[in-house]
Amino acid sequence: MFLQQITTTNTTSASDVAETVSEITLWSLIQAGGWIMIPIFLLSFVSIFLLVERYLTYLKFDRNPQTFLDKIKGYVVEGDVKSAMMHCETVKTPFSRMIHKGLSKIGSPLSNIEASIENVGKIELYNLEKNLAWLASISGLAPMLGFLGTVTGMIQAFIAIAQEEGTISPKLLSSGMYEAMVTTVAGLVVGIIALASYNFLVGKVQRIIHQMEYASIEFLELLQQPNK
Repeated sequence: MFLQQITTTNTTSASDVAETVSEITLWSLIQAGGWIMIPIFLLSFVSIFLLVERYLTYLKFDRNPQTFLDKIKGYVVEGDVKSAMMHCETVKTPFSRMIHKGLSKIGSPLSNIEASIENVGKIELYNLEKNLAWLASISGLAPMLGFLGTVTGMIQAFIAIAQEEGTISPKLLSSGMYEAMVTTVAGLVVGIIALASYNFLVGKVQRIIHQMEYASIEFLELLQQPNK
């Protein structure tokens, strides 16, 4: 009789667990996360938007400056500074805007030209790094929000357990636990996406900065040639 009662109890518990698992869907998990899922999802949309927007921007700027510099050198050697400046305006990259500023200062001391190019480079660098700080912040903020949701969910689960009279069912205990952990998973996923996006975009920025430095050095060396 005792063994039959244990078997019946185990069968009932197993069937309850199977029923609970079968009812779990992605949408039900999202709903179980509560209100904290709203800011986490908003952060995920912001991360994806910034990734796409910055990537498309860097894709336009990521060009080999050598062909551009060869044309500029040809114009400068011929003394056609105006055509060189017009070519800079058509290319529309950070290094072309730096060279354009340098061309506009031809006739000034070389130190002034170098300072002008450097100032434009600082502005271009600021524009390149714009919004990257948001991705860095999201990579840390999203997991923290997830942990906050887990803590508040656990508190609610323990309150429900404390208010339960009689024997606590495994279903009540397990459902409260997995609902609380949903926000942690969501926060970590968003944080990982934001961190990976940030590192990927920083690599793109470093490549463009290298192109800017190369173009400015080549241009300054051109101006220092004895026949210029």
